[in-house]
Amino acid sequence: MLPSLAVEVPKEEVPSLHFPNRPVHLNAPHRKALERKIQNAMTLGNSEHCKCRILFKDDEGMKYVETTVWSFDRERIILKSGITVPIARVIDVDLV
Repeated sequence: MLPSLAVEVPKEEVPSLHFPNRPVHLNAPHRKALERKIQNAMTLGNSEHCKCRILFKDDEGMKYVETTVWSFDRERIILKSGITVPIARVIDVDLV
């Protein structure tokens, strides 16, 4: 679900954003579901070239990027060209 106040950001602008160190507050079931969504987005991105919408919060507010997830680890989602989004700041991931 995309909040109406979220601003779309081109993938190429993500490296210029500032992400606070503290994680966004999500309950345990939401966090667990988010992990499954990120895994699914990576699998479909690599096999079917499917794009997803990553909703996150930087120091200015809610934003989203539509892109392909190449990989991820415990700390970040890795996009094309080595661009990363900290998982601690991600709120949701949905296929586009």
